[in-house]
Amino acid sequence: MLATLHSRKGAQLLLGLGMGFGFGFLLQKAGVTTYDVIVRQLLFKDFTVLKVMLSAMVTGMVGVHLLRGLGLAKLHPKPGSAGSTVPGALVFGIGFGTLGYCPGTVVGAVGQGALDALFGGVVGALIGAALFAALYPRLRACVLGKGDFGDLTFPQLFRVPAWRVIVPVVLAVVGLLYWIEVSGL
Repeated sequence: MLATLHSRKGAQLLLGLGMGFGFGFLLQKAGVTTYDVIVRQLLFKDFTVLKVMLSAMVTGMVGVHLLRGLGLAKLHPKPGSAGSTVPGALVFGIGFGTLGYCPGTVVGAVGQGALDALFGGVVGALIGAALFAALYPRLRACVLGKGDFGDLTFPQLFRVPAWRVIVPVVLAVVGLLYWIEVSGL
């Protein structure tokens, strides 16, 4: 089934579009496409965004490794470096703190009619992507490759099977989510 889907590019695009709409719908239903919710998260007054992101991270981590264990998926980690991670994190953080949206929530906010997300977020992201593409050859030569750490995963780093990392991370996240919930944060 997956091999058939892999060979049909049109079906892949439709599936991706459908999943994108579903993702945006779920973000909107969770309330994380609302500027006020995101700003309250940044001020440590509302932990809805953290709860949604941690839940998604754990679900994705378990799901990907279950699919991998069943032979239905392969991991293809991309190589990384401090030279690409640190500037990317800074740009992301500045944009998130200034506009109050991340790349996923900005698209969801546009879908519910937020003009600040459309003009500040989407237009800003397109301009930023164009600038990055234009500057990429120079950035690659002088910044992006610095501190290369390759495609190393945590299980590879610790030299243990993936589930020896996944299970403790899941338990820690579930414990943190429980603590947030019972403490009223």
